[in-house]
Order: sequence, then C-alpha cells, then structure tokens
Amino acid sequence: MPPLTAATTAFVFPGQGSQAVGMGRDLAQASPAARRVFAEADDVLGFALSALCWDGPEADLNTTVNTQPALLVCSLAALAAVREKLGPFQPAFYAGHSVGEVTALVAAGSIAFADGVRLVRARGEAMAAAGRAAPGGMAAILGLDAPVLAEVCAEAAAASGGVVQVANDNCPGQVVLSGESAALEKAMELAKARGARRAMRLAVSVAAHSPLMASGLEPYRAAVDALALRPPLVPVISNITAEPLPGVDAIRAELPAQLTTQVRWTDSVRYLVARGMTTFVELGPKDVLTGLLKRIAANTTGIAVGTPETLAQLEAA
Repeated sequence: MPPLTAATTAFVFPGQGSQAVGMGRDLAQASPAARRVFAEADDVLGFALSALCWDGPEADLNTTVNTQPALLVCSLAALAAVREKLGPFQPAFYAGHSVGEVTALVAAGSIAFADGVRLVRARGEAMAAAGRAAPGGMAAILGLDAPVLAEVCAEAAAASGGVVQVANDNCPGQVVLSGESAALEKAMELAKARGARRAMRLAVSVAAHSPLMASGLEPYRAAVDALALRPPLVPVISNITAEPLPGVDAIRAELPAQLTTQVRWTDSVRYLVARGMTTFVELGPKDVLTGLLKRIAANTTGIAVGTPETLAQLEAA
C-alpha cells in the first residue's frame, strides 16, 4: 500500500455486524495501549466486557446492549495500538457506520472515552426497549441501489399499511431495509420483482434506523444531553448528511436522530473521496467497511486493522 499520509487518510469505524468472539484479544496481548482500553472499559461498565469480547458466549456478545460497547471498545483499542506505533498521527477525517459514528466522535476528542462507553450502552438499551415496544426486523437487498429501494419501500408501505424504509445505504448494490415484518416482507418481494439478486432477513431483533425506534429517542436523548461534548479535533462525517458535523450543537442533535434515520455510508465515502482521501483505515474487528469501500471507490486503498498482523502492515506503510 502507499505511504500513510495524514492529508489523504480517513479512519473509519464499523457498526453492528462486525462483532465476533475473540475480537481484540490478540491485539490486547500484543499492545499495552490496547490492553489499557479494555481494562478501562471494564472499570467503567462494572463487568468484564473484555472477557465477553474475547471468550463470549456468542449469544451474549450479539445482544445489542453488549454489542455496541464491545464494538466501540474494540475499535478504540485498535486506535490506541495504532497511536502507540505511529505516534500522534491524526487522519484528515473520521467516520463511523451507525454506532461507529460514536466511536469516531470519541476518537476525534468530542466525547470522553468513559462517556462514550456509557453512551453506547445506553444507546443499545434504548434500541432494545424500542424493539420490544415496536417489533420489526431488517433485510439485506443485493443488486439494487438505494433510490430504487426507496421507491420499493414506499410501495410496500402503501400496500401493507406498515412501516419500512432504507436503513443503510452501504454501497452500490448492497442496501439494508428496516421496518415492520409484514411491510418488510412485502418490500423484499417487490425488490425481487425489480431484479434484486437476493433479499434476505438479517438475524437482528430490532428495526434499527427506522421510525420503529422512535420510543427510544427520549431516553437516548437524555443520555446525550447529559454529555460534556467538545468540538472534534478532526472533522467527523455525519451518517445523516454525509458531511462533517459542524459543531457541538449538531452532534447533540445528530446522535438521537440517527436511531430513526438512514445511514448514508455510500455518500459519506464519496464525500471523503471528493476531498482527496485515498486511504481508508478501518479500525476494529473484521473488514466489513473495507469490503464496502471496494464497491464505492475502487481506486482507493483500504486496510482493516484489528490484529497485530494488520497493525504491522499499517506500520510498514
């Protein structure tokens, strides 16, 4: 890969779906800085989140209230290991997918680490409660783009009398829908009729990034309002506008609104590429965002850093 240059590098952080038992363990064993991040999170939460990340059980790790802090902590442990190796390197931008946006705000100095850990725990609790109050689900659609699927959702909602919308515009040809089960099933049927290669329900218990999360807004907003926010040291891209968050007031409004609003990841990456970003470093388990990058901006370089081996690749850049 080309040399890492701050002016052309963005650091990005994944959302739910990237978790896996064992995540962060090797990195924590190899990096004292990463190990300290896990230890601090354990102290903040009052239980061994590190053991849950490293040893499971998988069912507990995949519970929303645990998954969200686990991903934030694992990603920030990777960032700590990177800074341990590279020194005070700051990219030109930070961005995160869904809950990864909170991680990005912590990385950029807008939210204190302990506050970020508590916030995403509260986020998961608010979403889980909203899911119990308004059950629904999510589905991945392959082979159609977001504008077409927005039309499909409108048609499905009208036909079923239910709620369904585009939740995640992940990359061209990979879009996630979210909503009430009947409306979602109708949207999947219509998507296949429009030529979708595949339409599949996801193994999630909540209809994230849809109006079904509305009952979670007030408890989560209360948690956000209690935060001491600072302006980010580096621009952070909004999931909602696909542009940098302009300040503290915008961040405070963004975080709750994100629960019911589409994640514009394709547009976010395109914004960064248009501003000269050629290297995207994904910090956290797996390489989901790096895979999406290939579909959005093929001429860029992506590297996923979540293990000692991938950290060594980045250090060599």
